[in-house]
Amino acid sequence: MGSSMNEELKASSSTWECVSLSEIKDKLAEFAEVRGWTQYHCPRNLLLALVGEVGELSEIFQWRGEVAKGLPDWSSDDKEHLEEELSDVLLYLVRLADVCGLDLGQAALAKITKNAMKYPVSAS
Repeated sequence: MGSSMNEELKASSSTWECVSLSEIKDKLAEFAEVRGWTQYHCPRNLLLALVGEVGELSEIFQWRGEVAKGLPDWSSDDKEHLEEELSDVLLYLVRLADVCGLDLGQAALAKITKNAMKYPVSAS
């Protein structure tokens, strides 16, 4: 999926708050289809690709120690690299959910509700 997919998605939306998981899902499905990649996008392959991307994301933080919120000491290049790796993780996660026939957005909202019941405010 890589940076060209990130650039295509960025070009279509001005801020991340405006992008829906459904929009990302549809763009990823189209991206894979026109390149003939759908045949390779089985759950196992997507999961392994996702794990690889999480590994690349982890490498960014591996030797930095604690990092301040907002990354004030990071260069713009470091932040861009982080943004790309986070995007890769998101893209593979959304694609995996789609290939598995799951609505990731609804599943995430349901999980937040479950967590709210499991960890009520009074227990904090």
